[in-house]
Order: sequence, then C-alpha cells, then structure tokens
Amino acid sequence: MIEILASMQGQEVWRADLDKLYRELGDLTEVMNNLGMELENRISGRFETRTDPAGKAWAPWAQSTIESYPDGGNHRLLDRFGDMLGSLSHQADASSVRVGFGQPYATYHEWGTDKMPRRGLLFDDPDAGTLGQGDDEAISDILQGWIDGLF
Repeated sequence: MIEILASMQGQEVWRADLDKLYRELGDLTEVMNNLGMELENRISGRFETRTDPAGKAWAPWAQSTIESYPDGGNHRLLDRFGDMLGSLSHQADASSVRVGFGQPYATYHEWGTDKMPRRGLLFDDPDAGTLGQGDDEAISDILQGWIDGLF
C-alpha cells in the first residue's frame, strides 16, 4: 500500500506540531480521521479531473494500452474497472492517519515507469513525500479549525 502519513515525512512543520499535540492532548483519532476523509475525497476527485496533486493533467492512455483492452471497461483513465479507486481508503488512530490504495499497481502510477508516465495521485513529489499545495492547505485548515475548537 502506498500511503500518506499524517506525520508527513516531507512536512516537518506539521510533524512537529502533531507530535506536540499528541504529547499534550493524547488521542487525536477524531482529527486524524477528518484528515483522512479529506485527503481521500481530494484523491478520488483526481480521477474526475484527471490531474495530479499539482493540477497537472495526467498523460492519456498510450495507443498500445487502448488496443490491449478493446472493451475499455468504463473508459476512465486509471479507473478502467474501478479496482484501484475502489481500494482507496484511510486508517486513523490516536496519532496518525494512513491514506492509500490497496492495489499494489498504484505505485506504478504514482512514480511512473520506464514505459509509463507518472500520473500522480497522492504526492506532488513522491520521492520527497511532499503533498500538493491544495492538499497541504486543506490539512492546515482542518488542523487550524480543530485547534481553534479546543480553545
């Protein structure tokens, strides 16, 4: 499973803040679940817009791919039969959230291969583990609202 962790390795500022909140407040399951639901919604929306986390359009199917699947399924890029999108989920606990796909081939789309272009789903930069600006802002908004609600 490729996944986004709420401790976001590339997002050290939020990681430190979340670690501090966890130490001081304990169980963060509710806010972690909210983060997971938001990211899951944003990621599933990419199947509609056919764009990566930075808003860059996904490359269309190669002609060889079109020819290898004559029935074409539902004719949706990266969602031909619904298996990958259907495997999108999140798991939250007291200190983290995991968001990702149950289908192992999602990795090939996230990073690309020698024969297939990258069609990012989770990360703006998968090697650095950084989220897209919109995803990062959504996380910031949720966390800020949650913190404001505490006081």
